[in-house]
Amino acid sequence: MSIKEKVIALGFFDGVHLGHAALLRRTVEEAKARGATPAVFTFDRPPKEVITGKPCPLINSPEDRRDLVRRLFGIREVIMVPFDHEMMTTPWDDFVTNILVRRYHAVHLVAGHDHHFGHKNEGSPERLQEKCKELGLGCDIIPKVEICGTIVSSTYIRRLVELGQIERANSFLGHPHVLTGVVRHGRGIGSSRLFPTANLPIPPHVLIPSHGVYVTRVTLEDGTSYPAVTNVGTRPTVNNGTDVTVEACLLDFQGDLYGRTLRLEFFRHLRDEVRFDSLDALKAQIASDADATRRYFEAEQA
Repeated sequence: MSIKEKVIALGFFDGVHLGHAALLRRTVEEAKARGATPAVFTFDRPPKEVITGKPCPLINSPEDRRDLVRRLFGIREVIMVPFDHEMMTTPWDDFVTNILVRRYHAVHLVAGHDHHFGHKNEGSPERLQEKCKELGLGCDIIPKVEICGTIVSSTYIRRLVELGQIERANSFLGHPHVLTGVVRHGRGIGSSRLFPTANLPIPPHVLIPSHGVYVTRVTLEDGTSYPAVTNVGTRPTVNNGTDVTVEACLLDFQGDLYGRTLRLEFFRHLRDEVRFDSLDALKAQIASDADATRRYFEAEQA
């Protein structure tokens, strides 16, 4: 069986933002020209988390990172490896020669202007270019991407998500902020009588937008999608006020959602989370939020 050569993009790709998009498009372009497989090499968790021992909140789960690079950019293979002690102590040049070339059959590498790798981060874009030239590999180093003077970076986008500034975050991501999961049972008080609700678990170490109500869209496994009103927070009217939940109320959908996998995309912050005096008041507000959500998507389609 012949070995399939790969053009490999290097990076952690948290958020899969506009800066990453430049790498991924170049990777797919070069792979097409060579008849090779467009691939991404990334890690299952942030190297900084392993090195410091401190959890690093992220924009996306590993599963969402994998889905985004495939679905939006046509990457056909995602090489997601554990960042363990062996990987942490591998010299930068051995990483290129023994891992990327010999193990994964890279013929061309694509990295960002600030990409560092290998033991003690001694690998740099400059060293990568030199090593690729020595080995006869192609290499592209993608310059920084800016929006109105602000560099597109995962760090900046994380802060926007934390603040609930979803529209601005999306402008730097180049796509809606996304959370995918399997629907679990929730109390659904107040909303389930109006719309089917989906209670999504929050993946470990993944950021959620600041507490509030959002215009969102839900996509099911079969590709059908529905507008949804999503509450992020503690649901103080019906809950104990401490457990954080992500609960999406699907509009124009009939059926049972429990146990189904869905993708939740965030588009706009509607309002802050507040406590209502009664369930009737809560239901009236949800109905109002639903109207605002429908108007948002109607305006987008106009």
